[in-house]
Amino acid sequence: MTVDMVVLGLGYVGLPLAREAVLAGLTVRGFDPKGALVEGLNGGHSHVDDLSDSDVAEMVAAGFSSTDDISSLRGARSAVICVPTPLSSSGGPDLSAVLAATRSVATILEPGMLVVLESTTYPGTTEGPVREELEKTGLVAGQDFHLAFSPERIDPGNAQFGMKNTPKVVGGIDSDSTDRAADLYSQFVDTVVKAKGTREAETAKLLENTYRHVNIALVNEMAKFCHELGIDLWDVIDLAKTKPFGFQAFYPGPGVGGHCIPIDPNYLSHRVKEELGYPFRFVELAQEVNLAMPSYVAQRAQDLLNDAKLAINGASVLLLGVTYKPNIADQRESPAIPLATSLARKGAHVQFHDPHVETWKPGSEHLTRVDDLDAALAGADLVILVQHHREYDVDSFVRASRMFLDTRGVAGPASNAHRL
Repeated sequence: MTVDMVVLGLGYVGLPLAREAVLAGLTVRGFDPKGALVEGLNGGHSHVDDLSDSDVAEMVAAGFSSTDDISSLRGARSAVICVPTPLSSSGGPDLSAVLAATRSVATILEPGMLVVLESTTYPGTTEGPVREELEKTGLVAGQDFHLAFSPERIDPGNAQFGMKNTPKVVGGIDSDSTDRAADLYSQFVDTVVKAKGTREAETAKLLENTYRHVNIALVNEMAKFCHELGIDLWDVIDLAKTKPFGFQAFYPGPGVGGHCIPIDPNYLSHRVKEELGYPFRFVELAQEVNLAMPSYVAQRAQDLLNDAKLAINGASVLLLGVTYKPNIADQRESPAIPLATSLARKGAHVQFHDPHVETWKPGSEHLTRVDDLDAALAGADLVILVQHHREYDVDSFVRASRMFLDTRGVAGPASNAHRL
């Protein structure tokens, strides 16, 4: 049986990609070096928020299977790399997973094959290190095989936009590679947009997330001085967004989380500094502002307790919602982690509740979710809404609490909640 597509990396990007292709009738195989993950998927079990066990079971019934043996996938027509691209210990790009996946592809690379990188990275990665690894086989990109970049646009928990109805950008090292990638994705994505090349496609992804990063930093900075000036920033934003043109609303919060916003812009700023020798100042300033927000929230918590004649040392603080975005279980880079750490360093006794998380490790020890939320709300000296899940009735939580700090601006205006 000819395999239409191999997906390398079966996480929050690769698995939904594989599912959409399977539903469109393509023969798809998954590769992941984690044997336990592969075994779970082949047994019909999902490990990502956006797909249920029944979704994966449906994929398996339609012919999808996963393996940790790349050699079993020889003869595939295309390979799509969807692996993580974190930051290194020095704060620069860490392409170790991308290069490892590329070397895996190289072992099954054949003439006529299409290779696509989806992992977010700095401009020049596809034509640089990825191409170099693949060409160590003796095959030449653009001559013997096709090579392209297509940025992932997965938004976990988004019920409106998914893989099929989110436009897919593709950019190849040449026009034939672009066309091959476009032909592949057009089989299961409604709209495919061709880029001028791989660098443009790589940079488009970084621009999308840098745009959000900078604008979130703007309102986070405004939140600080609006609080000092006695201005309700949430009302200010509501007023500004009545303008039907030239304004898009962004909202302050306890910090930024997930893989995209805290990490991706650094790939661009690192590349600018490395190649051009000067800083990408907007990104570096946005990073400084957004990284400081958890500490700012901890300081606000201390100030509120002081105003109530309570010391934060020994105070009971309940955090509501510890994931990086609402209605999912993903905790990657969640601002709740540095917030809990800051509160603990100040001597607070930190507890948490999250309907999607049973145990949580913000520091050296695991915390268990509070069993009785009503009792925890009533017993805490301060309750902080860190993430607003759909299961939360925030106004009722405010009424049940002694003191409530709302970092998401969702409590009703008539409530006694303190806003960020």
